[in-house]
Amino acid sequence: MRSLLASCLLAFAALTASADTHPPVLAIGSPLPDFNLKGVDDKMYTPASFADAKVLMVVFTCNHCPTAQAYEERIKAIQADYKAKGVQVVAINPNSAAAVRFDEMGYGDLGDTFEEMKIRAEHKQFNFPYLDDGDEQVVVAKFGALVTPHVYIFDQARKLRFVGRIDSSEREDLARSHETRDALDAMLAGKEPAVTTTKVFGCSIKWKDKIPDNERWMAKVAKEPVTLEHISVDGIKALRANADSGKVRLINFWATWCGPCVSEFSELIEQNLRFRQRAFELVTVAAQFPDEEAKVLKFLQDKHASTKNYIYGESDKYAYIEAFDKEWNGELPYTLLIDEKGNVLYRESGSIDFIKIRRAIVPAIDKVSPWGNRDKVYDPVTGAGTAVKK
Repeated sequence: MRSLLASCLLAFAALTASADTHPPVLAIGSPLPDFNLKGVDDKMYTPASFADAKVLMVVFTCNHCPTAQAYEERIKAIQADYKAKGVQVVAINPNSAAAVRFDEMGYGDLGDTFEEMKIRAEHKQFNFPYLDDGDEQVVVAKFGALVTPHVYIFDQARKLRFVGRIDSSEREDLARSHETRDALDAMLAGKEPAVTTTKVFGCSIKWKDKIPDNERWMAKVAKEPVTLEHISVDGIKALRANADSGKVRLINFWATWCGPCVSEFSELIEQNLRFRQRAFELVTVAAQFPDEEAKVLKFLQDKHASTKNYIYGESDKYAYIEAFDKEWNGELPYTLLIDEKGNVLYRESGSIDFIKIRRAIVPAIDKVSPWGNRDKVYDPVTGAGTAVKK
């Protein structure tokens, strides 16, 4: 009994220690931690890279987090407004990309890999260095960042003078206090910031110890049932009309003998995992004869396609082409993204541009079911914002 109790206590202690392994937030007055990180321009950056700056603002942020996305333009504005005054903004991605689940990426177009960071920085025209700490997470451990975004501001002697939030609300029009700008103004005036520490709100840091959780989630997803139904020509018409789903619908026509269809199918299924918890529905339609059902189902099972899957229930393939889309000549793959009213948002004959299609999916979903932190729907291409009706 004593041995069993000791084992239990040791196990509990191990779990407790594991929960406490993430480091504390860097204390006010601490020196700037050393770092040597690669930027999206493939250059290496150290503290010496910013020696000329009077004030150094380090912000931990990322691609996938909707709160981080909500602050991107404000971070750019801070750099633009304070650059001439001697302030340098440096952004660091702290997340292990392998620890980010697909269903955590349902609010944007990109994950947190280094290659996706490059895409993000170019697309959003970041006016500050964007550095990657996701593989090793040595630097974020030194800073003790908790969420994205999380701001640290250092004076000319590189002592920490402010740590916390950018402002009081990720909805910009609701922000009533602007702690980061206030701290910068005070420091540039040679004063102590009135507020030196605040709480922060955002997505938690995706530490590497979350990778096994992601792997377990993927294993669970792989066990979800895969079904295949026959669909009639009238059914295809109803599918295209999208009159009553209330969801943004992505419809992909494919075949087991179509090379491009097969090669991109796994990535297609990933879109379902990204967005299915929101107002989104992926539908696959095998453009094959009804008696090929067994072959199609086997392929779908191998791909863990727990989506809504159809195969032609009638033999006249041209009838399906005419019923679905007058602009479709019958080539495969063929993909159509439609909103909840059936309006076409994206049409592709041939292989899918998945970044482009996600940039169409996200604002469309936001219009149907805006997440609680958004007051506007932002077009991922133009950056223009449209107010959400509440």
